[in-house]
Amino acid sequence: MKIISDNFQNGQRLPAEFAAGQPTSDGFGFAPNRNPHLAWDGVPEGTRSFALLCIDPDVPTVAEMVGKAGVEIPVDQPRCDFVHWAMVDIAPELREIAAGSCSDGVIPHGKSEPAGPAGARQGLNDYTGWFAGDDSMSGQWRGYDGPFPPPNDLRLHRYFFRLFALDVDTLPVGDDFSAADAFAAMHGHVLAEASIHGTYSLHPGVKG
Repeated sequence: MKIISDNFQNGQRLPAEFAAGQPTSDGFGFAPNRNPHLAWDGVPEGTRSFALLCIDPDVPTVAEMVGKAGVEIPVDQPRCDFVHWAMVDIAPELREIAAGSCSDGVIPHGKSEPAGPAGARQGLNDYTGWFAGDDSMSGQWRGYDGPFPPPNDLRLHRYFFRLFALDVDTLPVGDDFSAADAFAAMHGHVLAEASIHGTYSLHPGVKG
């Protein structure tokens, strides 16, 4: 199974159109936050649904350093995952998701009913936890919300779009499921996986 995008090449930079944050004349701010185009083929026989995850494995583990004036987060700081998208029960006949069809713009408090392929379910992404203490932004962030890496981070972040072909019609996860819930439910049901990743940074000195 193979997955591609019309909007970026594997291992290359994501355009700001598909990020949640972008540089501005006075620093940084929100970006168009559109989901990128994705298409796949080579689907194995017996596929009854797909699951799609987008994960950044390069998130700093010292939250107090994020955005702190006069501080740069070193490349070698230990990192953790940040989930930008978790979608399950994607119809087995689907082979493409159009750019901007699932997300178009940053919605304060998150999208309550994100657009997406018919029948698919979209869980919570990790902006739910990140904005939990911010009254202007807190809420249940569902569906796709794109990259917004710390502007003072010296590491180039990677965003992996991982597609799983499954041998079940639906995954036994609740309405507020996380990527971890999806991973657990997929165990023993994955027929194939394909992935593509893009890169992104808001640090002016980080290239790629």
